[in-house]
Amino acid sequence: MSAPARRLLPVLSPSSVPSRTTGDRLELLTALLNAPTFDVAFHTDVIDLPGDHPVYAWECGVPRCERPLNPGTEFCHIHLRDWGRQRREGVSVAEFLRTAEPLKQASWKTPPPCRICRHTPSWSPDRLCHMHATRWRRAQYPHLKGGAAPDFDEWVANQPVLASFGQCQVVPCPEAAVHALGLCRRHRLLYNRAGCPGGARLPHHWGRLANEGHTSGLVSYQDEAAFRRWCWETGPIMRSHGKVSLLGLKPLVKAEIQWAMFHHTQTPAQGTNWALPWIQHLAETCRTAKADSLADLDLDTCNRLVRQVGTAMLGYLRLVYFTREDTKDAGFIETDHFGVRFPHAGSRIDLSRVTQRWLRDLLWDFLAARLKTNPPRSRTSFDQLRRGCVELSAYLEGFVPGGGHDPTVLAESHATDFVTDQRQRARHGLKSLGIHHHQGDRRSRHAGEPSIATAGTLSTVLMSVRRVLRGALETGASDKIGLDRSFIVAMPRATAPTGRRSPFPDDVARALAHPTNLANLESFDINNRGLRDAWETLVLVGRRCGEVLNARLECVGRLNGLPMFWHDQTKVGNYDEAIRIPERLYQRIERRQAVTVARFTQRYGQPPAPRERLQIALFPRQYSNRNLLKGVSYGWFHKLFRNWVDTLDIAHCVPHQSRHTLATNLLRNGADLIHVKRYLGQVSGRMAEHYVHLANTDPRLEQALQTIWVAGPGSDEPGLILSGSEPMSKEEAEALAIDLTRRSTPADGGFCTFQHVVDGAACPFDLNCHSCENFVMSGADLVYWHRKREQWRMLAERAPDSATADYLHEVFEPTARAITGLERALEAVGLLDEALALDLRRPQDYFGRVWSTAFRTTDLTEPPEIDDGDAA
Repeated sequence: MSAPARRLLPVLSPSSVPSRTTGDRLELLTALLNAPTFDVAFHTDVIDLPGDHPVYAWECGVPRCERPLNPGTEFCHIHLRDWGRQRREGVSVAEFLRTAEPLKQASWKTPPPCRICRHTPSWSPDRLCHMHATRWRRAQYPHLKGGAAPDFDEWVANQPVLASFGQCQVVPCPEAAVHALGLCRRHRLLYNRAGCPGGARLPHHWGRLANEGHTSGLVSYQDEAAFRRWCWETGPIMRSHGKVSLLGLKPLVKAEIQWAMFHHTQTPAQGTNWALPWIQHLAETCRTAKADSLADLDLDTCNRLVRQVGTAMLGYLRLVYFTREDTKDAGFIETDHFGVRFPHAGSRIDLSRVTQRWLRDLLWDFLAARLKTNPPRSRTSFDQLRRGCVELSAYLEGFVPGGGHDPTVLAESHATDFVTDQRQRARHGLKSLGIHHHQGDRRSRHAGEPSIATAGTLSTVLMSVRRVLRGALETGASDKIGLDRSFIVAMPRATAPTGRRSPFPDDVARALAHPTNLANLESFDINNRGLRDAWETLVLVGRRCGEVLNARLECVGRLNGLPMFWHDQTKVGNYDEAIRIPERLYQRIERRQAVTVARFTQRYGQPPAPRERLQIALFPRQYSNRNLLKGVSYGWFHKLFRNWVDTLDIAHCVPHQSRHTLATNLLRNGADLIHVKRYLGQVSGRMAEHYVHLANTDPRLEQALQTIWVAGPGSDEPGLILSGSEPMSKEEAEALAIDLTRRSTPADGGFCTFQHVVDGAACPFDLNCHSCENFVMSGADLVYWHRKREQWRMLAERAPDSATADYLHEVFEPTARAITGLERALEAVGLLDEALALDLRRPQDYFGRVWSTAFRTTDLTEPPEIDDGDAA
């Protein structure tokens, strides 16, 4: 069964509360068109724009070339062909623009008026109308037979002004007629090529009658209705010369296009380039469909360009036609109404698939509250909430009496049955009830089909429904609609299955970095957007894909002579972060900068200013990016990367694995979890552990725990952090009571740093380690000291009186402070849980182990040396 057509601009029923939506839309748009700030160039039936218009420019990108550009490109047809050939030969854009020869226009944008009849367009190159051009040819007949040649200027001066033939009879044509048939020059030629539908013809002596001023009633028809039908069905001549004809459109749809075109000029951040022929195609689609409004079009059946422009125009109009409350009644929510626009997503979120009005209202209220107070970083969480409610709605429609439209009849059993149904579908891989593959994705053969339930979709559905219903319970909305509390609390929590990417195996890593394969990768980048440059940057710096693909033009520089890569870590809220990069990557990015600057120069005729260089993207996307502010999308990058990997004889892999590979290599080469966390820009140490693929029994984790040292119970400050968690200044490092550059030896519950004992001499303190200032505790000792604390607590509880118990607590108080300090240090770096899971206080744990792996004083006071990083 085919999916129902989408209505991108719903219309409320007349019974709804009066609002901007149910009022006269034409009246509203007319008021906007008559506003003093409205550009009058868009207020005419034939919109005529200059070739260098800042938004709707249509002249060729080659300087001084007078020909119109190919729609959606930056050059005219001739220069586009030449540029394609030279680009394949390795010529840069800047060199092509410098050597390209400008061309004169091949046809008139608007035919100039006749030299004699100023109200009639020219027909011939001599700038004469059709009638005078015919007369001039006849005047030259004696000259062709050997007679005297007539003087053109004298002949022109003696010619009479002839009557006008009026406007071209083709309805959307903006030009004047040049022939007695009532057609302009181009449509007269087109009419002859079409076989003269309707048989329109003129009398033999029509020229004499026209000379006498009789221009009406000359035409006779074999079938006038067929001629008029041809005039209606034939569109204007698409010549890309800066004109958009809205003739023949109904008033509302014409006003909608006029206002949307103007509004598009006021939203430079959108970056979408609308070629004027695309808008003309949209206008023709509306005219031939006799549409009253853009909302009447089924854009899914239109070609891609019409769908793109029409969808964007409807998005603009929704903000005018609908208030926030109107969208609630219409079954969608507009994030622009709340000043929020998610990256790489539209502003409209369709909620119409939630058929129960009470459930849809609860979902709308939940989303609106989030948009008002704390908007999410991306649209993903909103899509998950909608997905869960759609699935619940489909279940209620099919399995609850009355379709679940009355919330007062729902009980705990209904919620339990819904949860059971979802679990069964996930366990057996059945189809979902309401969740379908994206219907707008024409590239997917599964578009519009029900998706398969999995453990992941089960978690998403249950948690989303729980969040929405619990939110209604907290705000009291559930009580207002009579929804039973037991139905809400019966929705359980669900844990999503966790998984993680593994680092690249050695053979895969070698294949992905092989020069021959990298050269092959460039062949997939047809439009030279920087596919290989982005991939090599990902490998060498280990950033997230979005942090590289959205890097700005001025993303590299030198700091104290070292090449640095500047980027924004938007996921964790770190902006303008810098990381050192190899010299060869620095030079590669510089070459990419030159390509982007040349592309900017081509578009604007001058190189970017310093402020513009901070804003434009290093890897600008090709479409919807007239200002070069948007970087290439992850979808574009991942698709080409996957196609490239398919040509290699390696296992399946994804770009994000390069980040895992770098993290694991960092740990293997001596970095600890704190260094990994800071280098990768992680939120927590646990996320860093996720990337370096550590387990509780991994010896590298144990080594990381050893680097957390705190002062023991016998020191002046028990629990003082001596190394590991935070960087120290030089003064703080020199003030340490213990020199961490010295060697250490295992002791009971920690390490002894007294060098005489380390060298093999007898302990001068009678092995009283726990009261010695040379005794330190590490992360591997936490479980041991927890046991000690329990022993002292048991002794204090068994004390004969309270005075003895207080004395025991007082004696143990320095030890308790040391334990607290150790726990705090481990928690600061995210290793507390791991330390509690380890029990390493056994002699066999120390032979050939890590008691000398703590930070050196030089490590605490000076930055470590870093090589070029090629191996990373």
